[in-house]
Amino acid sequence: MEKIRLYYDKEANTLNVWFDDPEKEYICEETGEEVILIKDKNGKVIGLEKLNFLMPNVNINELPLEAAII
Repeated sequence: MEKIRLYYDKEANTLNVWFDDPEKEYICEETGEEVILIKDKNGKVIGLEKLNFLMPNVNINELPLEAAII
């Protein structure tokens, strides 16, 4: 079972979502909609970064940092 990792940077207002090991990051591609796709050396998307991610009325400390994919 694989895990999704979520990282929120409050100061930069970014949310990073990883579907695979972040150490496999090789290249990034902007989508033009404030989303950056993170790819491995084979071109497979292993994560994404959402820019200007604001979470009003949500306490980030209450969210799980990892979630299982079933």
